[in-house]
Amino acid sequence: MPDKTRIDKWLWSVRIFKSRTLASEACRSGRVKKGETTLKPSYLVSPDEQISVRKGGYNFEFKVVKIISKRVGAELARPCYEDLTPEDELNKYNTWFVGKASAEKREKGAGRPTKRDRRELEDFKEDRFNFDEL
Repeated sequence: MPDKTRIDKWLWSVRIFKSRTLASEACRSGRVKKGETTLKPSYLVSPDEQISVRKGGYNFEFKVVKIISKRVGAELARPCYEDLTPEDELNKYNTWFVGKASAEKREKGAGRPTKRDRRELEDFKEDRFNFDEL
């Protein structure tokens, strides 16, 4: 088992990000930090390091417990990190997402949405729920 691995690879393998590309982009855009230092995707992370990740407008903090370099199932990934996210940040995350996901409805008989309707809806959602500006 390696004692160090790239931070983007580790974030992906423990399922903090869905893809390694997303993890690399988060590192490049300054959303992954160790203390006050912004980490590059090639930063070699080792056990007992504490990192913070800004994702979707929320600040998560993790302690690296175990190094893995291949993506594993959620049950196997959980022992590889310790979640140190403050309680108030977790409550903010839970109150926002829990029970909020309801399907969008159209009036009966309105027909299938046009491309224009879809674009207007996407623009509305993008303006309303843009977390990157927070």
